Amino acid sequence: MEPNVSPLAARRAELVATLEAIRDPQARLSWVVERARSQPRLPPDRFQEVDLVPGCRVRIWWRARLENGRCRFESDSDAVTLKAMAALISDLCDGASPEELAQADLDFLERLGMLRQLAESRQATVLRIVELARGFGLQHSGRLS
Repeated sequence: MEPNVSPLAARRAELVATLEAIRDPQARLSWVVERARSQPRLPPDRFQEVDLVPGCRVRIWWRARLENGRCRFESDSDAVTLKAMAALISDLCDGASPEELAQADLDFLERLGMLRQLAESRQATVLRIVELARGFGLQHSGRLS
């Protein structure tokens, strides 16, 4: 890892390289979905109503907490594509410092064309999750008042 590259930026670069190696956009989305399917569902009691992402037609939970100075994220959804995209973001950002997260480039899903594979309402949900992650980092890094 380069000396000035944060661990989050290095993980992001590795993930982007993996996704870019999959040339077909539908195959990329399938890879992300299969990755999510291989993860166990979280216990039902893990999420509360307060963890529901507002404005979504399906249930999607996003849980953020600060633990020992690190951002910790968990997510789940009734919809497999949203579960997959949320898991990709939560797994990427989990364990980052608030400062890393506040400075992170999390717009790679748009640049890779992955959001175009989703219905408009689901695109908006994924973008909302990205903003929730970014906002959590900003809030806990002291960059937001």
